[in-house]
Amino acid sequence: MISLFLFIILVVVISMNTGFIKLSPLELFYTLFGFGTSEQALILFEFRLPRIVLSILVGMGLAVSGAILQGVTRNALADPGILGINAGAGLMVMLYISYFPSTTNTPIFILPVLAFIGATAAASCIYILSYKRDEGISPVRLLLTGVAIAAGISSAMIILTLRLSPESYQFVATWLAGSIWGSNWKFVLALLPWIIILIIFAYVKANVLNILNLGDVTAVGLGASIEKERRLLLLAAVGLAGASVSVSGGIGFVGLIGPHLARQLVGARHQILIPTSALVGGLLVLVADTIGRWILQPSEIPAGIIVAIIGAPYFLYLLTRLED
Repeated sequence: MISLFLFIILVVVISMNTGFIKLSPLELFYTLFGFGTSEQALILFEFRLPRIVLSILVGMGLAVSGAILQGVTRNALADPGILGINAGAGLMVMLYISYFPSTTNTPIFILPVLAFIGATAAASCIYILSYKRDEGISPVRLLLTGVAIAAGISSAMIILTLRLSPESYQFVATWLAGSIWGSNWKFVLALLPWIIILIIFAYVKANVLNILNLGDVTAVGLGASIEKERRLLLLAAVGLAGASVSVSGGIGFVGLIGPHLARQLVGARHQILIPTSALVGGLLVLVADTIGRWILQPSEIPAGIIVAIIGAPYFLYLLTRLED
């Protein structure tokens, strides 16, 4: 965990100097301590630092959401993107953007709330359709239901794009690809309470997740109220994913890769797994966003595309292992 934290600091320093306008290490140091020019301060404090903070928060939210979903469902392939939760949040945000295209003149703090509503609606449909009274939640049924719900929501979003102006359509297309679009401090303040409160809640419930991993029969024997705890944890996972999607768009696979890498580093005990997943997720999205801003300057590649290039082969690798 200390190594991951140091890696994040290193990438933050690199990311602060990544962009069309370069800042030398000395200029960066002076600007951080208030001795830079007004132009350097504007670039660093108003454009780059908010985006860096948002990338870390989004990665933390998506990774911890995936860790919760994998623990609750006992499904190694559970991820808010694959299960359609991100798509539900994205649909609500897209509806909001289509009717209020100028996000600078509308209340930013409503975005995570709308995304949470959309994500909850999608998660509820998935939960109801994949649950059977005698069997509970089957991992395979959950995965297939989530994929089907995500496909249906994606179709609805494509239909919605037909009513958008060319400018709004270009913005929505970039947002759907997973771009950290809300890069100012208002978006950071809108997202921060959701990430802090829900990750703390997940950490408090870490022992419950450990018990749920033992199976329903054992969990009941140990005194856990399975359905109540499962619903609370699912709501926390949905809240983390929805709030993150509201400022980052459709970044997939972070909730899959983050917990798996964390589990290989520190084991399956959720008291350690949850904070490690948060660090891995924050580092992954920050690296992806930094690469996306650097590789085709002055143009940008959305962070979601960079993560997908890594995540799609990793998903197939995990699927092969599970089948074996």
